[in-house]
Amino acid sequence: MWDALTIPDLADRAVLVTGASTGIGAAVARAFAAQRAKVAIHYNESAAAADALLTTIRQAGGEAVLVQGDMSRPGESERVVEAAADKLGGLDGLINNAGGMLGRKPTAELDDAHYARVMDLNARSVLAATRAAVPFLKRRGGFVINTTSIAARNGGGNGAILYAAAKGFVSTITRGHAKEFVGEGIRVNAVAPGIVATPFHDRYTSPELLDTQRQSVPMGRVGTPDECVGAYLFLASPLLSGYITGQIIEVNGGQLMP
Repeated sequence: MWDALTIPDLADRAVLVTGASTGIGAAVARAFAAQRAKVAIHYNESAAAADALLTTIRQAGGEAVLVQGDMSRPGESERVVEAAADKLGGLDGLINNAGGMLGRKPTAELDDAHYARVMDLNARSVLAATRAAVPFLKRRGGFVINTTSIAARNGGGNGAILYAAAKGFVSTITRGHAKEFVGEGIRVNAVAPGIVATPFHDRYTSPELLDTQRQSVPMGRVGTPDECVGAYLFLASPLLSGYITGQIIEVNGGQLMP
C-alpha cells in the first residue's frame, strides 16, 4: 500500500530497522523500501522470514540487505549497527524496533536472569544501538525512531510489568536523546503501538486475553502492522516533521488518549 505514496526526502536514505523480520518491523522495512530508501533488515532467529522479506523487497525493485544479531547480548547491538552501515555505505536513520516480552511472569516469579534478558533486549539494546549509530547519523543529519508501547504508560497487562518498565525506559530515553543529540542534527522520536496483531501476541497472549484487551479499544478492533507504518514514515521525513523531536506518537485505536 505504501508504494502509492511518495515522500521524496526518504529516497536513497540508508535506514537500519532492528527486529525487522516480522510484525511491525517487517511492515516498516517494506514501507521504507517502497519509498526507495536503502534498508538493512535486522533479524535474530527468524532467518526464513527475513529472507522472504528481502526477496519481496528486491522483487518490488527495492534495495535491502540482511544483518543478523542477538540484540540482547552485550556488544551485538553495536556490531549490528556497524554491519548495517558497512553494507549500506553509511546510515541516515535507525529504527530501534527489536524487543519482546519473553514470557508473562508475575513479579513473585521473576528472577535475576529473566530481568536481565528483558531489560537487555528491550532497554539496553536501544541505548547501545543509538550510541553506535550517532557517529554515522551526525554526518548527514539523521534520525532515530524508537518503538515503545502503550504498556509504558499503563503498566502493561498480566505478567507484563517488567516489559512495560523496559518500554518506559525507551520512552524516557527518547526524550533525553532528543535533547542530547539535537546539536548533532539528529532528531529522536518514538512510536507507541497499542494492541497490534503481530507474532508478539500470537506467542504471549491467549485468545481470551486478547479479546478482553480488544474490548478496551474504542475502535473495537486490534490494529495491524501496516497501520503503524505511517507514523514511522512521518517521523523519518524532515519534509514532514523537521521541527519535531522528543515526541511519542500513540497508535492505539483510542485505547489511550494522553
